Amino acid sequence: MADWIDACATDDIEEEDLIRFDHGDRTFAIYRSPSDEYFCTDGLCTHEQVHLEDGLVQDYEIECPKHNATFDYRTGEALRAPACENLRTYPVKVQGDRVLVEL
Repeated sequence: MADWIDACATDDIEEEDLIRFDHGDRTFAIYRSPSDEYFCTDGLCTHEQVHLEDGLVQDYEIECPKHNATFDYRTGEALRAPACENLRTYPVKVQGDRVLVEL
């Protein structure tokens, strides 16, 4: 059964940005959209397992800092090569000023 994990405070993430969140032996990326919503994906690019934390977030996309693969962080869909495999996404909810992720 999945658990809701307290990942960060809502104000830990600037609008149109992300933070890295490590839990157990896994890395995740938590995003704050231009419409002030929060999303979570795996934190490594599906192309060469590069951390996305230094990638460019614009609108609803994350661009990998190594080879410029792009993903829609709302759905995980790979939008631009060299990535051809989607990112896994995770449910997110906000309680008060905390962002929780269902893992």
